[in-house]
Amino acid sequence: MAWRSSVWICSGLGVRSNVNFLTSKLRGHRFTFYTEQRCGFKKAPKKNEPRKVEPEEVGRREMESAGQSRGPSPLAEPVHKAPPRSFGRLLKPLVFTIAFTGCSFGTAAVWQYESLKSRVQSYFDEERAGWLEKLRPQKEVDFRKQVNRWWNSLSDGQRTVTGIIAANVLVFCLWRVPSMQRTMMRYFTSNPAAKDLCFPMIFSTFSHYSLFHMAANMYVLWSFSSSAVSLLGREQFMAVYLSAGVISTFVSYICKTASGRLGPSLGASGAIMTILAAVCMKMPEAKLAVIFLPMFTFTAGSALKAIVALDAAGLVLGWRLFDHAAHLGGALFGIWYITHGHELIWKNREPLVKIWHDMRTKGPRTGGGGAP
Repeated sequence: MAWRSSVWICSGLGVRSNVNFLTSKLRGHRFTFYTEQRCGFKKAPKKNEPRKVEPEEVGRREMESAGQSRGPSPLAEPVHKAPPRSFGRLLKPLVFTIAFTGCSFGTAAVWQYESLKSRVQSYFDEERAGWLEKLRPQKEVDFRKQVNRWWNSLSDGQRTVTGIIAANVLVFCLWRVPSMQRTMMRYFTSNPAAKDLCFPMIFSTFSHYSLFHMAANMYVLWSFSSSAVSLLGREQFMAVYLSAGVISTFVSYICKTASGRLGPSLGASGAIMTILAAVCMKMPEAKLAVIFLPMFTFTAGSALKAIVALDAAGLVLGWRLFDHAAHLGGALFGIWYITHGHELIWKNREPLVKIWHDMRTKGPRTGGGGAP
């Protein structure tokens, strides 16, 4: 299978990035909203007494200032001290990551069971009603026909990620509502220094402030969706994607806390890096190409090595343009899942499915035989 996908987006532009601390507009990337204030950002207080500023408030003001101005502004010195580094605060996010990952795969296993059962039932229902449909064909509106034709033309993977893309578009629109800014900063950006640590780990995976950032990430997800879903299946794909978003955010929490560079992040790149890494690991000889340079091709295995090396270098050298820790965490999770995780997690789902089956059939059968 030969692919031509925009690897440049995954490795540089369309990934979990840091909200730029130099530009006037929020640039897409799974950003870290650094908390330096801009000169002339706010009128000086009447009293010269120092005032404590919460990291969330500073990040929100930085975002509002960046979104309103059209040219770059000089930066002032930070007006607050960074919160003390405390790895103890990461215990709750760790428990949340483990619990959410377990629930994601458990729900996916039950979803697969119900889907198979529904398909079997639908097949028999269609067979019974087939002769009636031939006698009384249903009329469809032209618009509905076109929508159905378009939907049926999509691959299973593209249909699967359509819901993810719709959720990202919805959150992107909410960023445009002024009254929602405080809520968006609180729940749709992940920051180890914030009061809310757990739910933002998943909500921030669907959050983009920049249109270019969202478009780049969704394009990469769309490009790799068909191969990923054919490899994992729809239910397992969703479990891996959602788990990857939380796991990559937790890795970002750890690295930010260790380095002391605390600040909010948002974007789907951590989860997308997991999907990209999984596909590249499973099909390392597949051909990829840079979107603007289609004449240059390279293998998926080489692309994965280059992306991991780039993010590792960015993490070690302290580059602040992207959230390299989240990228690296997502890629490593994808590599681990293909090599070991699939065997340890997905292939051992049978006991859970059996429990669910017994619950659906009102308990295990007794007497003549056990449950099938």
